[in-house]
Amino acid sequence: MWFKNLQVYRLPSPWNITAEALEAQLAAHAYQPGSGLEAQRLGWIAPREGGGLVHEVGRQLLIALRAEKKLLPASVVNQVAKARATELEEQQGFKPGRKQMKDLKEQVTDELLPKAFSIHRDTLVWIDPESGWLGVDAAATAKADEVLGLLHKSVSPLPLRPLHVIQSPAAAMTAWLASDEAPSNFSIDQDTELQAAGESKATIRYVKHTLDPEDIRRHIASGKQCTRLALTWADRISFVLTESLSIKRISPLDVLKENAEISGMNDDEIFDADMMLMTGELSKLLADLIYGLGGEQPA
Repeated sequence: MWFKNLQVYRLPSPWNITAEALEAQLAAHAYQPGSGLEAQRLGWIAPREGGGLVHEVGRQLLIALRAEKKLLPASVVNQVAKARATELEEQQGFKPGRKQMKDLKEQVTDELLPKAFSIHRDTLVWIDPESGWLGVDAAATAKADEVLGLLHKSVSPLPLRPLHVIQSPAAAMTAWLASDEAPSNFSIDQDTELQAAGESKATIRYVKHTLDPEDIRRHIASGKQCTRLALTWADRISFVLTESLSIKRISPLDVLKENAEISGMNDDEIFDADMMLMTGELSKLLADLIYGLGGEQPA
């Protein structure tokens, strides 16, 4: 059940909320299948099938957002609206104007939405009330914003804020590459991206390619900064750090997988064990990463 990505936010440490209190607040916005005329619907679901809206293991909390969306391509709407416009032109003797076309498209959309296919996407959220972490398993900030938007509607008050560090990730990663040395407990891997400032945004990417320190330094000397860097933490987790402090492509390494091999446990027990392992490791990784970025800015 490991998160693949992590958008990280700060809560008070500790945040005095119980799983029961959180569940009671989420319940008002629990997921219900959308009606025929809704293009999209958001709601909270149980992160573990058959469980409640909040799954708790050792004061670590897990919640999940479901986003349901109707698949109605604009090309289909435009095609039907164009045919309707031709019929309307024959009836009234002149082409429909801009407002008529807008009304036609809205009418066609309302007619086709009940027949459109629905897809849903589930996003997991990890909350650590003791250490004050909230992490969203999303590669894009837009997906995380979707989660936070409903979370703010559901939970009041929600003392959530972005994570701010002393040194910008781009400046720190550039310095690590220039010195060919990562902070304590981290090692530099083979994927990186360097981008020039200004309008050109000239970009150099290394993918599964050994990084030549002299080559990297030449790019840095020409004005490029590191915007993405693959790292390994404590020989236990590999990931990619971005200039916006997003953590992507999280992958537990063999040493963790071996430690996680459990026999004689049922599915629920394995899920809880995996959750405890993941949250514990990610908490320690975040602490080391913030230290490597000069520490956390005071709220």
